[in-house]
Amino acid sequence: MPEFTLVGLRVLREVATRGTFTSAAEALGYTQSAVSRQVAALEAAAGVPLFERTARGVRLTAAGHLLRRHADTVLDQLDAARRDLDGVRGSRGRLRVGAFPTAVAALVPRAIATYRAAHPGSEVVLREGLTPTHLRRLRARTVDVAVVATSPDVPAEEGLAFEPLLDDVLLLAVSRDHPLAGRGAVGLADLAGQRWIAGSHDPSDTFLGAWPDPPKVEFAVREWTAKLGLVAAGLGVTLVPGLAAPSVRPDVALVRVRDPQARRTVVIATRTDDTTHPFTDALRDAAARLRV
Repeated sequence: MPEFTLVGLRVLREVATRGTFTSAAEALGYTQSAVSRQVAALEAAAGVPLFERTARGVRLTAAGHLLRRHADTVLDQLDAARRDLDGVRGSRGRLRVGAFPTAVAALVPRAIATYRAAHPGSEVVLREGLTPTHLRRLRARTVDVAVVATSPDVPAEEGLAFEPLLDDVLLLAVSRDHPLAGRGAVGLADLAGQRWIAGSHDPSDTFLGAWPDPPKVEFAVREWTAKLGLVAAGLGVTLVPGLAAPSVRPDVALVRVRDPQARRTVVIATRTDDTTHPFTDALRDAAARLRV
């Protein structure tokens, strides 16, 4: 006889909350077919339909509502057990952190070092990725804390809490012998006619979408090491997030851009039921040191 599974119960809760298999799959980081299979397995175990279709998606049946209440109890108790066990393990606890790539250059490593000093022997798992990926991981509970990049107006996300950490400015990277290398700052007018090294020939895919005039992209490469190598050789200029500045090679000069139109906020993202994780204190400390 089929049995209920924890994965299935989490899928049930997410589909019930979001109203469609598609949105539940996106939130959990699954494929839609995987969500459909989990629901089918749950219904086989229950012996009755748990969802009914509507014009806009799906909704719980009476049996679905009954199982949802039990699922909430089971999953909440398991989450509480994890937190209690982390407290018992103390310094031997496991921390799963998600961060976007340039946050891994300076901010997150400093925070991890601070956290480990306070929790010796703790296991830290670092997962790199883009903001949408980390938000899905948070909802799926595969990371505990995420460092994400977003616009200054932090969007509301059901079940997630956001705390602005710092503003990340854009810097212009040029070769040491470039005419702009000795400038303290440059304006948008100074960037006209420059040859750009970017991650894509499409400005909307890069920070270049911030500038009013269409840029001339000389080379499109994804890796930072490749971009900065081309810049150092005098083959173009590129934009570097302020967080990545400490890791820039010495034969590249960085120049501040006055009033950049593209500015992003670095944000701590947690689940609303776990907003006091001690790693958030380490992130605040690392951000404060970076601002000095």
